[in-house]
Amino acid sequence: MLDGKKILFSGMQATGNLTLGNYLGALKNWLTLNNEYECFFSVVDLHSITVRQDPAELRKRARTLLTLYIAAGLDPEKNCIYYQSHVSAHSELSWILNCFTYMGELNRMTQYKDKAAKHADNINAGLFTYPVLMASDILLYQTDVVPVGADQMQHLEITRDIAERFNNIYGDVFTIPEAYVGKVGARIMSLQDPTKKMSKSDENVNASIYLLDDPDTIIRKFKRAVTDSGSEILYSDEKPGIRNLIDIYSVCTGKTVDEVVKEFDGKGYGEFKLAVGESVVDVLKPIQDRMNELSKDKAYLDGIIKANAEKANYFANKTLRKVQKKIGFPERIR
Repeated sequence: MLDGKKILFSGMQATGNLTLGNYLGALKNWLTLNNEYECFFSVVDLHSITVRQDPAELRKRARTLLTLYIAAGLDPEKNCIYYQSHVSAHSELSWILNCFTYMGELNRMTQYKDKAAKHADNINAGLFTYPVLMASDILLYQTDVVPVGADQMQHLEITRDIAERFNNIYGDVFTIPEAYVGKVGARIMSLQDPTKKMSKSDENVNASIYLLDDPDTIIRKFKRAVTDSGSEILYSDEKPGIRNLIDIYSVCTGKTVDEVVKEFDGKGYGEFKLAVGESVVDVLKPIQDRMNELSKDKAYLDGIIKANAEKANYFANKTLRKVQKKIGFPERIR
C-alpha cells in the first residue's frame, strides 16, 4: 500500500516490436488500472538476455518500449516507468530467492520447456531460473496486484509460493500478490494462425500487427488474415479466425460482440476485414503521433529515465534491505 493505494507491477520484455495484442491485452488495461493503483511499469531488459541479443539493438528496443509506454498514455510522473537493469535490487533479490526456490518447482515451469525447445543451442541457467527473477520483480515493490494472462498465471503462482515460504520462515516480509485478469482483449490471436496468440516473436510478419506499422501495412495484413469456411460473421469457437477479428473490432470500437455481429450481418469477409483494419488504424494513429513527438525530445526522455530509476531504486531497496537483514547479512556502515 502506497499513499492509500494498492501497488501494481507489470512489465514487458525489451525484445521484438510491440503488437496490437500487447496493446489491447496489456497496455490498454494499464491505462485503466493506473487510476486505481500505484503503478510500477518496467522495461524488463534483464529477462531479455536469456536469449542472445545484439547489444545496440537491445538498447534501441528498450528505449522504444519505454517511449511507447508513455506514447500509449501512461503518465511518467504519475507512474514509475523504468528500466529493470537500472535497479540492481532486481538481480540481488533474485539471487537470494534462488536459495528459497526448489529445482522441482522450476522443472515444472511450462515456459522453460517451451523456450528450451526453441533455443536448444542456448539452454542456459538464466532461462531455468527466469521465474525467480520474475518473482523478484514483483516482490521488490510489495506488489498487491499483477495483471496476468492465462500463460503467465504459473509464474504468479510460483511467486506466491516463494513469498509464502520466505514469510513462513522470517515473518511478514513480502506482500502476497494477487492476479488481475483483464476481461477485454486479454487474448488477441495471430492473424495467420488464430489458434495461437499474436506474438512479437512470430517469424511471419503478416501474423502480427505492430504498434508502429503504417496504415497501408495494417490494412494489407488484415486483408491477408486467415478466416474460416463459410461467409457468415459469427462469434463461434468453430470459426477462430472470424472470432479473433470480432474481438479486435469490438475492443477497438467499444462495441459489444453482439453489436459487431449485427452490424456485419449479411456482409462478406472482405468488407469486415477492411473495417477491422480501419478501426485498428484509428486506435494506433494517436499513439504513433505521440511516439514521433517523444522520440524527438531526447532531454525529456532522459529526464524521465533518470527520475523514475531513482524512484524505483528507492522503493526496491527498502524491501531488499529488509530481506538482507532478515537473512542475516551484515548491516551496511553509512
